Amino acid sequence: MTAVVGLEAIGAVQVVVGVDTHQDEHVAVAIDQRGVRLAERHAPASSYGYRELERWSQKLGEVCAFGVEGTGSYGAGLARFLSSRGFTVVEVNRPDRSTRYRKGKSDPTDAEMAARAVLAGVADAIPKSGQGEVEMIRMLKSAKDSAVKARTQAINQMKALIVTAPARLRETLDGLSVSALSTRCRSFRIHRLSDPVSAAKYALRSLACRYDQLSEEIRNLKAELARLIGIASPTLINILGVGPDTAATLLITAGSNPERLRSEAAFAALCGVSPIPASSGKTNRHRLNRGGDRQANAALHRIVVVRLRRDHRTKEYMRRRTGEGMSKLEVMRCLKRYVAREIFSNLQTSRELASSPA
Repeated sequence: MTAVVGLEAIGAVQVVVGVDTHQDEHVAVAIDQRGVRLAERHAPASSYGYRELERWSQKLGEVCAFGVEGTGSYGAGLARFLSSRGFTVVEVNRPDRSTRYRKGKSDPTDAEMAARAVLAGVADAIPKSGQGEVEMIRMLKSAKDSAVKARTQAINQMKALIVTAPARLRETLDGLSVSALSTRCRSFRIHRLSDPVSAAKYALRSLACRYDQLSEEIRNLKAELARLIGIASPTLINILGVGPDTAATLLITAGSNPERLRSEAAFAALCGVSPIPASSGKTNRHRLNRGGDRQANAALHRIVVVRLRRDHRTKEYMRRRTGEGMSKLEVMRCLKRYVAREIFSNLQTSRELASSPA
């Protein structure tokens, strides 16, 4: 938090700023500690606009916090700038439907609701810092995932073309593995497109070259991801069931600043593996948490599946709990919660080692 002496030293106005972010322009609204609306500001979504918002907010009083919408998208740049300047930045979700029904929908209204959510303590999540190796991992993993998807599409297209290709060409390609099929199709030599056979060979060769190019791209991205994961959290990959892709997903979920997660229970909630109270009247129960980061939830599920195959302690736990009357799905939910605790402890240890002097 940055203390700004813009007014009298005694009784300085405490300011909370809410920002509704967009691709080209951000809209900010400031309120004081009593909830009184002070001012509104429109600024471009650029470095110049970020500095303008900073100067404008400091003229109003002592800035307690910025509530920023979309810190993972349009507001990422603003959140990084404000954090680097020493301000407290709080991640704010967009207003719910009931609020928009009562207040209407406009950028200044959304910005004001963001400021009021921070003032009331409804919004208190610290956004990801968006820096360091974890941010690099996020970018490379996004590129790798899209390359894998494109390669799968190329394979499927090759197989679909073979199904409808002329018989004499189809018979020479049936039963080949993907790698053998790619090698065979790349060897086709077409002098002129004169009939369906030559057209099919031309298309198959194009798809095979695309497949090989994407495979090489994926290999390079995986190598860089493995290197960055080793820097960000050297011991995470050693946990049973955690592979490079799973490690990357969990690191991205935690962010470059895992200290923003107050406890392992907060990390479990972020991964969607914490039970949610669902009590009413005389009924006292919990329900499954279907929120959180679903990719992180899927990563924890993969870890549990691997351990059920290879870890004798996990197998014994499954036998014991199913013997007590629990279903396999319920036991797996419990196991995911335990794995989330182990992952959080590992991330905290890695952070402490990284911050300790050499």
